[in-house]
Amino acid sequence: MNEFYIKEVAEKKEKQEFLDFSARLYTNDKNWIRPLDEDVEKVFDPNKNKFFRTGNARRWLLINGSGETVGKIAAFHEKNTANSFEQPTGGIGFFDCIDNQQAANILFDTGKKWLQQEGMAAMDGPINFGTREHFWGCLVDGFFEPVYNMPYNYGYYARLFENYGFKNYFNQYTYHMPTDPSILQPIVREKAARVSRNPAYKVVTYKRKEIEKFTGAFVTIFNEAWGKFPGIKPMKTKQALAMFKTMNQILDPRIIYFLYHRDRPIAFFIMIPDLYQMIRHFNGKLNIINKLRMFGYYRIFRNATRALGLIFGVVPEFQGKGVEATMIVQFGEDTKMPGFRYTDLEMNWIGDFNPKMMKLMGTIGAKIRKTHVTYRYLFNQKKPFKRARVL
Repeated sequence: MNEFYIKEVAEKKEKQEFLDFSARLYTNDKNWIRPLDEDVEKVFDPNKNKFFRTGNARRWLLINGSGETVGKIAAFHEKNTANSFEQPTGGIGFFDCIDNQQAANILFDTGKKWLQQEGMAAMDGPINFGTREHFWGCLVDGFFEPVYNMPYNYGYYARLFENYGFKNYFNQYTYHMPTDPSILQPIVREKAARVSRNPAYKVVTYKRKEIEKFTGAFVTIFNEAWGKFPGIKPMKTKQALAMFKTMNQILDPRIIYFLYHRDRPIAFFIMIPDLYQMIRHFNGKLNIINKLRMFGYYRIFRNATRALGLIFGVVPEFQGKGVEATMIVQFGEDTKMPGFRYTDLEMNWIGDFNPKMMKLMGTIGAKIRKTHVTYRYLFNQKKPFKRARVL
């Protein structure tokens, strides 16, 4: 039997090993792209991650008898998120491991034990100690190169999770479509045309100089559209403003759409250039903002050919009335502009608990390209397991 021991990540050397182990594990996989070290490390920095205000996190390495790292994992919990479920639920994530069930079980047991000590009764994984659009889910289908900060892993990971006892809590799909507007179905164009003919509606694109105005609109729409979902906290203006300021250098205003009805913000469609097309050779070592500044702002968008749909939001009373189609059609028309080099669009994080959005993706001609699974493990295995509630 192999001998393994757990080592908690505490010192600078261990923190670096937590980052470097993954690079060694995926050395021969051409699709894997190393996340920027700072994007990972800020998740575990109490000064940069607000989830530490009402939560906590730990990291561990798994070492074999020869002193080599063979796995890693993090465990964490945040009070408001944990208590939004039927039982207090924490999370595990940033999991990487050799293809060895014993090794994986030790890592899962370590996360479970710590979460139990912290008062949790279940754990989701692999997930992020933060918002859902980053580092979330186990890839089970569509082993292509990842988009920015979306997980990529070996195919055997699903087996490691499921053999331990994790169950599928929900699927999250990444949809892909070419930006060619001719593929849009007539019904999509008809819905969009109906909205566009109504002078009460107006589509606008993001403007950097009006960041506070657009941040306010984003918060209003987000909280109405997403704020009541299980596991999603309402967003505060201060939090959103900090997020937009952090991302301002990588935003392309041409692909960020807001839709208003009589000056009331009712919908947004936010995309960014897929940064992984540019940073895949950085080996995780360079500060992305400084690197982009060095390359020059406009060079970024000349090189990016893939747009990444970060989030789509429509306030409930306007859902299904054509506002979604309006923004999609507007994006399609904008692709005809000179200098518009985006040829592909990937929209990630569409859960199988959201059949309305899945239907919309099919209507606009998008196809499922990747499937990630969010697993859940109940510490009381006698308790009935329930998948995520369908919206």
